[in-house]
Amino acid sequence: MSFSSLQHHFLIAMPTLGNDLFYQSVIYICEHTQTGATGIIINQPLDLRLNDILERMKIVSANETVENVPVLQGGPLHTERGFVLHQDQKQWRSTFTIADNLSITTSRDVLEDIAAGNKPHQNILITLGYSGWDEGQLEEEIAKNYWLVVPANIKILFETPFSERWKTAAALLGIDINQISNFSGHG
Repeated sequence: MSFSSLQHHFLIAMPTLGNDLFYQSVIYICEHTQTGATGIIINQPLDLRLNDILERMKIVSANETVENVPVLQGGPLHTERGFVLHQDQKQWRSTFTIADNLSITTSRDVLEDIAAGNKPHQNILITLGYSGWDEGQLEEEIAKNYWLVVPANIKILFETPFSERWKTAAALLGIDINQISNFSGHG
């Protein structure tokens, strides 16, 4: 069986996926290899702002425009760890390039640059935690119709309101996800 990477794609939770954490979620796949996949949920804001994170890390912010940036629940794994998805070519200490001009950084230095008013200051998404799958697990979940898959869209990542991302991502496939039944049948 040939392998096809879903890196830089969205996973859109099917209505049948009743798990509270993943209910109506959209996950951006940051990395997908034959050994597994990682991604971040892009539509579940926490009751936190970037300023809260900066204060906890004792980083002084000189950039008021980013202090109120919402922080999202990225997934159930390592929820104490922060991830910054950004449109920037710069490499910090721990930056992974996902696609052209789109990277994810997990090191403190990116937050220090943001707080100082340096790049990236536009088109950033900050999450705590991530979602992960072991070898073959994601492919199995897709085969069981837990997820719809569509190439990622920058406008949905950075501009679409969080509450509209699930519906808007599904619309990329020509689907009104609200019209899909909550029940699945397997014959």
